[in-house]
This record gives sequence, C-alpha cells and structure tokens, in this order.
Amino acid sequence: MNSQTLFELVIGVAVLGLLIYRNLTARPVRQANQRVYLILGVIGVVETVQYLNNHHAGAIGVVALLGSLVLAAGFGAVRALTVRVWMQDGQAWSQGNWLTAGLWIVALAAHLGYDAALGNSKHLAGLGDATVLLYLVASLLTQWFIVQARAQRLNPAVAAGSR
Repeated sequence: MNSQTLFELVIGVAVLGLLIYRNLTARPVRQANQRVYLILGVIGVVETVQYLNNHHAGAIGVVALLGSLVLAAGFGAVRALTVRVWMQDGQAWSQGNWLTAGLWIVALAAHLGYDAALGNSKHLAGLGDATVLLYLVASLLTQWFIVQARAQRLNPAVAAGSR
C-alpha cells in the first residue's frame, strides 16, 4: 500500500467516524450543509479522477465506479430506514441508532470488499481506496434525501420550513 492510498483510506475512515457521530446525534432535519457535501464531493471526485487517469482504467473503470456508487446508494437507502424521524417543537428531527452506525461500517466494508473483488485486474487494483470518499458522500446524500422525504411526510409545511 503506497502513501497516497494510505492517506485516502485514513481520510475515508475519519470521514466515516464523523458521519457515524453525526448520525447518532439528534438533529433537526434541515437542508444539508451543502458546503461540507460540496467539499467532500470535490475531494472525492479529484481523488477518483486522479486514480482513473493514473491507472488507465478506461470504460471498465467507469463501469466499476458506477457499480460502487449503486452499492453506496443502496446502503444509504437501507440506512435511512433505520433513522428515527419525529416532530418536536414544530420542527422535524432525526437520529440514527447503533444499527445505523453498524450499517455505515458494513457499507465501508462492502466498498472495500467490492474493491478487493475487482483487484484481480491490474487496472482496477486500489479503485476502492481512491474512491472511498466519493462512495461515502454518495451514500450520505442518498440517506439524507430519504430522511428528508420522511420528514416532509410527517408535516409537509413544517419540514419544508425547517430548511
């Protein structure tokens, strides 16, 4: 494992820790902190593009990346179902539980397992390490959209106003 790969993996694990912490904390359901999502997303895209350019993965790399993002969205959707959403003081709130946290860890393990399965191709070895941040952001956004929709069903006027 080279230093760039190790750095990408450490950043991914640190972001995962932050995401788990934020999921376990009761918070008002509101519009996402777009700045954070944008920063993490841009870093994830840059890391992914660098990987794809350096490894000349071509169409196979793009298909593998799309498969990873579908996996991320699937985990985000399942995790969103474990988040408790309720009304308090006229505002929609949400909070994950230990199952939510566990699913974050399983999602990361699945991503790295997917990478290991692709590792037989010299052009795709290390794809999971390079795309871990993009994967986490895709999963997070999927979860966020579903939790938002659930909050709006509780009280459409209040949930929309809490943004």
